[in-house]
Amino acid sequence: MIIIPSHKIHFGHRVLNITEEDDKVAVHLSNNDKFVGDIIVGADGAYSAVRQRMYEQLKAKGRLPESDQEDLPFSVTCLVGQTKALDAEEYPIVKEPTSQFYAVLGDGRPYTWTTFTTAQNTICFMVMHLLSEKTRKEALEERSRNCENSEWGAHPVQTMCDETRNFKIPVGGGKTLGDLYDLTPKDLISKVMLEEKVFKTWHSGRFVLLGDGAVTAIHDAIALANLLYAMPSKTSSDVTKIFEEYQNERYPAVMDSFKNSQVMSKATERGLAGRIILSFYTHMPFWLWKLALAKLVKFRPQAGFLKAIEIKGTVIPDVSPSERKARALFDQQQGAASL
Repeated sequence: MIIIPSHKIHFGHRVLNITEEDDKVAVHLSNNDKFVGDIIVGADGAYSAVRQRMYEQLKAKGRLPESDQEDLPFSVTCLVGQTKALDAEEYPIVKEPTSQFYAVLGDGRPYTWTTFTTAQNTICFMVMHLLSEKTRKEALEERSRNCENSEWGAHPVQTMCDETRNFKIPVGGGKTLGDLYDLTPKDLISKVMLEEKVFKTWHSGRFVLLGDGAVTAIHDAIALANLLYAMPSKTSSDVTKIFEEYQNERYPAVMDSFKNSQVMSKATERGLAGRIILSFYTHMPFWLWKLALAKLVKFRPQAGFLKAIEIKGTVIPDVSPSERKARALFDQQQGAASL
């Protein structure tokens, strides 16, 4: 286990500016504090302050692609949350040895909702509201009244809970989403937008970005950490080189994830295309479904600078170039230390 010292984590601060100074990068905060380091990693979501500062600088130099200057498109708002640990007698599904995942398409309603169990005897839920042009405009206005990024405040969260609490769920014997909401701590439920975009520009100078979304962001972080570990020096040329390697490695996987997300979104649409895709998934042969799942899970990277963990599951993961590079250095150092 790696424990980050508490003095390295700072809450309640706002980034005002980020600058590069003498082969270093400096973060300037609203309380006049300043932090200096070798690189800065923007891991702060779709509305990343790091990305905005980096793009402002590139745009001023005429080096930012037009597509990276466009607004983030979205057509779905989403309510996400995780219940407290549940009574296994009332919710026997949490006793199952593997995670139980269910997805429900609203009949005649522009909603899709999913639930899945966790090892902590909780149920996570995600309720997606598929927006029309009218409801998309209303969502944008609602967001602008409540905050400046992709997450709304408490009132819109409660409104969406009220609108969907009677939706039935296939767990707990006749339970509804409202039953899950009532079992969820208020700080573990949020309303967000699901933006769909892959930016072309991932790095500049000593700035670099991680993706948004749980799996993608974690895989990005592992690849970047592996390359930083194996980086021969902190010079600007080496920083640029590993940032380029990072984007070259991760971009194909990110695009695969993006395309899969788009196809799944199409399956929830009410038009002809949505019905065709949904029918295909519903009647897909099991052998073809297994092939599709194998492709989705083949990339399960490890941190090459830590002791390798046992490979589990029926799909052997691909070893990424960044993991291979970090593992070679780690094994070399471990061998030297044992002499």
